[in-house]
Amino acid sequence: MAADLRSDTVTRPTADMIEAMMSAPVGDDVFGEDPTVNALQERLAGMFGHEAGLFCPSGTMTNQIAINVHTRPGDEVICDRLSHIYNYEGGGIARNSGASVRLLHGDRGRFTLADVKAEVNPGDSHYARTSLVSVEDTCNKGGGSCWDVAELQRISEWCRTQNLPFHLDGARVFNALVARGNDVKAYGQLFDSVSICLSKGLGTPAGSVLLGSKEFIKEAHRTRKVMGGGMRQVGILAAAGLHALEHQLPLLVQDHQRAKSLANALGELAWVTEIQPVDTNIVIFDVEENQAAKYCELLKSKSVFCMPFGPSKIRFVTHRDFSDQDLEYTTRMLRSIS
Repeated sequence: MAADLRSDTVTRPTADMIEAMMSAPVGDDVFGEDPTVNALQERLAGMFGHEAGLFCPSGTMTNQIAINVHTRPGDEVICDRLSHIYNYEGGGIARNSGASVRLLHGDRGRFTLADVKAEVNPGDSHYARTSLVSVEDTCNKGGGSCWDVAELQRISEWCRTQNLPFHLDGARVFNALVARGNDVKAYGQLFDSVSICLSKGLGTPAGSVLLGSKEFIKEAHRTRKVMGGGMRQVGILAAAGLHALEHQLPLLVQDHQRAKSLANALGELAWVTEIQPVDTNIVIFDVEENQAAKYCELLKSKSVFCMPFGPSKIRFVTHRDFSDQDLEYTTRMLRSIS
């Protein structure tokens, strides 16, 4: 037996998802003629209260397209120091858009309106123009932390008074929505643009959708072309997203419950020194100093796969293919390490 907790991207499409993919009507998406892609874009835009959507290969691309559309070279993006757009997108803010970053030091990736106000540059030619505020919900490096929607509302309202775009990196937004029970449309309308990843909690093989106004998506389409993200008969992938919205979304709560069970089991172990609060499907915990790689190798030898998340931190991520049987097996293997 083996349990893979490296990421929620390791899931494989179910037989029903594959059937939906293989039977999907398709067309040329660059020409806007793929009916399944159009259906997915319209479905998500409607859910989140936006006018239009754009299907792309990855969440990194949807984030980078959004940044490129919202900024000009020399501008500055405000985000948290733990955010994915800063840590895990290959320096794309600078490379793709010629923009710089103002990092905030929030609480597990979450900051406040006061933090934002303090870091917006003056309208003076000596300073970079602050042109975008970006949040990540849930925050990966924050241990799957969920934002307080009231704080997001405050930031959103203030940004609009300043004509300052507000972007959501929603790689795991459905985990956040399920955990909090928010109204999806009201939540989505807090943002000028939303990036939604389909290949994490929803378990599709690939794909992300960028949401925004019709004018924003028109410009995003141009940027997607420049970045090489234009695909053709890609309805076979979009169909997986439509299937997942119907069948996988309601099951996310199970991933959260299993993550909390793992955290409880970790709390019994002498070699685990600290466990971050578990809000959704990510568990980050500390071990003895500089020993994360050692413990990951020990777990690997017992067919439990996970990733170091720093010299002394390990990350577990639960997902559709991590079952109750996998949870029981992993718990036994954890307890077998002294």
